[in-house]
Amino acid sequence: MSQKWNIDPSHTSITFAVRHMGLATVRGQFNEVSGQVELDDANQPVAIEARIKAASIDTRDAQRDAHLRSADFLDADNHPEIVFKSTQIEPLGNQRYRITGDLTIRGVTRPVTFEATLTTPVKDPWGNLRTAAHAEGTLNRKDWGLTWNQVLEFGALLVGEEVRFEIDVEAVAPVEAQAQ
Repeated sequence: MSQKWNIDPSHTSITFAVRHMGLATVRGQFNEVSGQVELDDANQPVAIEARIKAASIDTRDAQRDAHLRSADFLDADNHPEIVFKSTQIEPLGNQRYRITGDLTIRGVTRPVTFEATLTTPVKDPWGNLRTAAHAEGTLNRKDWGLTWNQVLEFGALLVGEEVRFEIDVEAVAPVEAQAQ
């Protein structure tokens, strides 16, 4: 029997990096994430669903963040959530998994695949059973309709098309699972 563990937003980070003007890398994060990780009796992941508030994007520049929330990019007013739902989780050994799923950004849903490393569940000092995962990957923002850009005088793009991401998730077991 599987159980759904809740993603702990205070111990979860979703960060990204994009080239700026072909010169430097701009880094940012999403500050609001929720969701669940479903684990079977052997603590193997069988399903993942994560929801990110698009308006929680944070690159440490208010003007840039407002532009990223606008219809030019995430269109957060009309598409308030970025959603990932797994469709297949394949064990690779050594607590590594290939995770395939549907990623919806700005109302466009496309398949993505990435690898993740999970930890063995442990009890925290307050008696809560927790597990964690780490994943990295890249995606092309144009695949989700995020096409706004400017070609600069010397031919470089103002905003790179490739987005590198890094995810660190911590999930907490439901109370009934911790009582066992």
